[in-house]
Amino acid sequence: MGNDTITVVKLHDILMVAMPSDPGDSTISALQQRVLQMMEKYVVRGFVLDISAVETLDSFFARTVLETAKMVALMGGRMVVSGMRPSVAITATQLGLTLGGTLTALDVDSAIALLDKGRSKR
Repeated sequence: MGNDTITVVKLHDILMVAMPSDPGDSTISALQQRVLQMMEKYVVRGFVLDISAVETLDSFFARTVLETAKMVALMGGRMVVSGMRPSVAITATQLGLTLGGTLTALDVDSAIALLDKGRSKR
């Protein structure tokens, strides 16, 4: 958990991050910083956050994801959270955690398709 290294991959005009299975608070914080740095450095239309490996979603993680989505929007992009496991969705709902209006998709392919769908609106 002490590893706060986040790798942001740029694929054409989309940024992507695959979160580790048990991200610590420092990893979650590093996510926000790295994504915003990459948004500033490159012209991108969106960001896909793949959480398919994540086993638990706590309130800090949910809040950071929501804040990051808002920041990405302020910088002209759209964010999609992909790969939420059913068990994570159930637990998050039971705890009252919400991602607000953040776009979600079942997998990375669906997330990219969602960003493609919104391309003409920009």
